[in-house]
Amino acid sequence: MNLTHTKLQPFPHSPPLTHPTFLFSSRSLLPFARNLKPAHVSPSFLYKKLTLLRYGCFGVSRSRTRSSISEVEEEQKQKPVLVKRAYPFDEIEPKWQRYWEQNRTFRTPNDVDTSKPKFYVLDMFPYPSGAGLHVGHPLGYTATDILARFKRMQGYNVLHPMGWDAFGLPAEQYAIETGTHPKLTTLRNINRFRSQLKSLGFSYDWDREISTIEPEYYKWTQWIFLQLLKRGLAYQAEVPVNWCPALGTVLANEEVVDGVSERGGHPVIRKPMRQWMLKITAYADRLLEDLDELDWPESIKEMQRNWIGRSEGAEVEFCVLDCDGRETDMKITVYTTRPDTIFGATYLVVAPEYTVLSSIVSTEQRDSVEEYQGIASRKSDLERTELQKEKTGVFSGCYAKNPTSGEPIPIWVADYVLGSYGTGAIMAVPAHDARDHEFASKFNIPIKWVVTPNNGSCVESGKAYSGEGIIVNSSNLKVGLDINGLSSKEAAYRVIEWAEKVGKGKKKVNYKLRDWLFARQRYWGEPIPVIFLEDSGESLPVLESELPLTLPELDDFTPNGTGEPPLSKAVSWVKTIDPSSGKPATRETNTMPQWAGSCWYYLRFMDPKNSNELVDKAKEKYWSPVDVYVGGAEHAVLHLLYSRFWHKVLYDIGVVSTKEPFKCVINQGIILGEVQYTACKDTDGNYISADSADDLGEYLQENIPEERVVKSGEFFVLKDNPNIRLIARAHKMSKSRGNVVNPDDVVSEYGADSLRLYEMFMGPFRDSKTWNTSGIEGVHRFLGRTWRLIVGSPLHHGAFRDGTLVTDEEPTMEQLRALHKCIAKVTEEIEGTRFNTGISAMMEFINAAYKWDKQPKAIIEAFVLLLSPYAPHMAEELWSRLGHPDSMAYEAFPKADPAYLKESTVVLPVQINGKTRGTIQVEKGCSEEDAFTLASQDEKLSKYLIGKPIKKRIFVPGKILNVILDRQNVKAGSIQ
Repeated sequence: MNLTHTKLQPFPHSPPLTHPTFLFSSRSLLPFARNLKPAHVSPSFLYKKLTLLRYGCFGVSRSRTRSSISEVEEEQKQKPVLVKRAYPFDEIEPKWQRYWEQNRTFRTPNDVDTSKPKFYVLDMFPYPSGAGLHVGHPLGYTATDILARFKRMQGYNVLHPMGWDAFGLPAEQYAIETGTHPKLTTLRNINRFRSQLKSLGFSYDWDREISTIEPEYYKWTQWIFLQLLKRGLAYQAEVPVNWCPALGTVLANEEVVDGVSERGGHPVIRKPMRQWMLKITAYADRLLEDLDELDWPESIKEMQRNWIGRSEGAEVEFCVLDCDGRETDMKITVYTTRPDTIFGATYLVVAPEYTVLSSIVSTEQRDSVEEYQGIASRKSDLERTELQKEKTGVFSGCYAKNPTSGEPIPIWVADYVLGSYGTGAIMAVPAHDARDHEFASKFNIPIKWVVTPNNGSCVESGKAYSGEGIIVNSSNLKVGLDINGLSSKEAAYRVIEWAEKVGKGKKKVNYKLRDWLFARQRYWGEPIPVIFLEDSGESLPVLESELPLTLPELDDFTPNGTGEPPLSKAVSWVKTIDPSSGKPATRETNTMPQWAGSCWYYLRFMDPKNSNELVDKAKEKYWSPVDVYVGGAEHAVLHLLYSRFWHKVLYDIGVVSTKEPFKCVINQGIILGEVQYTACKDTDGNYISADSADDLGEYLQENIPEERVVKSGEFFVLKDNPNIRLIARAHKMSKSRGNVVNPDDVVSEYGADSLRLYEMFMGPFRDSKTWNTSGIEGVHRFLGRTWRLIVGSPLHHGAFRDGTLVTDEEPTMEQLRALHKCIAKVTEEIEGTRFNTGISAMMEFINAAYKWDKQPKAIIEAFVLLLSPYAPHMAEELWSRLGHPDSMAYEAFPKADPAYLKESTVVLPVQINGKTRGTIQVEKGCSEEDAFTLASQDEKLSKYLIGKPIKKRIFVPGKILNVILDRQNVKAGSIQ
């Protein structure tokens, strides 16, 4: 859009669009113009918007805007056009970013003074995607930066690093499509991310920058794997993977959608393949128990507890019967958390991948079972266990014997049972499990009640009762077991005792947690440091002295179609010699998953250049654990669980000194895209209200621009037809929805400090929030007002004066109270990560300061220090203008003086004849006479007191003044 040559004619009172008002620098205009939609642009709108931009009038009143424009337009006749802004952020921010970089202001020395307290604040480091940052990303980064700057100013040694979780599937997919080496793509993306982060003024120690793709880094990832291997915590097993025959490759779970490949829509099946596994289950109890010591959100800890899923129960054997009903030597072992309900088990269910299923199935049912197995192999574990999905299954044709009741019960095959959980088989008790009840009802399997509620209440018809209670219908004297009348807990204990005595089962602790699949059939990942002898197939670890085992260069990253990973194409790299025996060997061609490098990076930041060990012991002991770890809730389970597992292994072998890696974890909320409005239409194209659309069954939807929308009560409606209610919804930012906001555009138009401040001001840090670009103008106005308060308004030619308007006068008591109240609030809110209310406190201070005749330097300097963690560029510039030659990064953060926090006045209620008629502001310790005098002078109260006969006064200092009038001498109607 070339605004200086547009043919649009302005309204009568607007200057032509070729007027000097619209001759902007490209930097100030383009971000705004880029977001304009031609259908929404009117000449009047352009004039108003561009005039405000042109003259920097966002922070002034409408009348002042008009007068300023008139004055400047008069000057335009004699002077060249100059761009004015609320404050010169486009000059300030690059200046201070250069200063910080040139002076390495935020560098944490390798050898710090360990007598000082430490503060290690860490972001969950990002995967550098090609899309770069959107405005949702800086939310957590800004919060950690505020904390880092705050703690530096409090005298802490601060470790605040940044790096890149750089191995990843998108770069490899791009390499397959274009032939571009994934390292080139990744490095280009890293450069873009780094540039964007620096433009936001984050105080990272860039000297400690690390990337998981660098051999100097993944050497130690490989070293950790070897330690796991030595301790039997890494092993190989046949496990099912997502295999796509058409593409000839293994797919990650995120590449499979509804049973087909995301790329090409080809069928995907589950196929067993040799994989490396990490035995995280060996640490299950410790991972569970140590959660109690962590300062983490309870919701995250509960998610980890559920994922680990520790349960106590029993393993019980059911004997398989032959076609004549006789017991065979084959047993099916089930795990149950409710052994008290075993008499109610009316069928067994085995997983489609149950290891001995082929030996159980009858000849008549074999084809049906194999067909069902094929269908199940195309489903993910998540799809199979979804509670809401319709239950499916097939009868195996065989029966087993219930060991307690002695009755034969059918064996079914169903995909809601997973071969990877428990034993891969369950006893189904449809009367007391909702899932089993649904299955039994569908396939007409008997339902036997064996538990009644403790309170004797009736169970809703047609539903299972899954609670505990009193056992019924559970006695078989032939096998020596009678649990009728017992409570569920006592009955469970009795059944386990009986099973162990007769050799039918045992007590068992089980976990939902599965061992970690630690191999990917990909090129772009850390090579696994293992070789296999050609003559025996024996696996051997690569010698630690040969690390890092680097990736070979490849030109072709496409899958080879056989299931072998792309690394198998590097024949000269794959073929090697075992240095110990001299025998021919081949290298492992699977690579590590992306999780690997992110499991321990927090340790490398402590000592990033160490080539001799993973981390120096003294440095680790000083900096561990991470004090504050900030990231998205989507990493609440797997990333944190895997990191805790590796950390505990490293603790056991003496590499780290703490049992846990992260002392405090904070999940920031999600920033959603701007609200999108949708109208519903019937099939004839007529608008219908959203609240009645579902009644039609079929309806169309149309996106509605914001200018056609108005709020009505709790809902949004069409402006020109308020009877049509709209759907208003904010979605997570994504390219596919077209609602991504690029921070570069926001920084260009408003400045980095405005973006930082707005993201913190949107709402509580942990809550989800909706982005609103117009909302950023509010904090931008605040920064503009702050600048003008201290520096002054722009001069007639548009530039700002050097220096400031502050004076050397002593502060008044009012000014000291306002300042220290602000100091106390900002300090408290930063420490509590309630950043939005800290900003509110600073806004209140600026409002108060505008009422003062003078701005004492002592007051303003302290306020600038308060502002600096939030808006560091402006604060640094103001600090410099206040006469300080060095950066304020390490200046002492102000401390509130309690003496100035005490309120010297109180609000005193005033009653007339016992009825409160108003209040007055009085000094603490105010006398009765002074209080009465103030009340008599009050505009509202004086009419009740002046000239009125007073019988007596009741005065409680600081609490109340009650004036009792002499009613006999008061004219009727004078007291209303």
